Amino acid sequence: MVFEKIRDLIAEQLEIDPELIKPETDLMLDLNADSLDAVDVLTQIEDEFGIEIPDEKTEEFNVVANLVKYVEEQIQE
Repeated sequence: MVFEKIRDLIAEQLEIDPELIKPETDLMLDLNADSLDAVDVLTQIEDEFGIEIPDEKTEEFNVVANLVKYVEEQIQE
């Protein structure tokens, strides 16, 4: 469920087919997202899930699976 929501947010932001996004997808390398795209995606995820993503963690979230894992951990607390 978390993955699907994140996938849909990324697809909407980057204007791509959600089916292109897998857990192992790298936002920058595989989807050609730039740093502004990444910030926008993270902001939308923060709003969607009611969490805060610390700036120092953002570089860990190029890969979708890392982002999903972090969000799942935050919403379980």
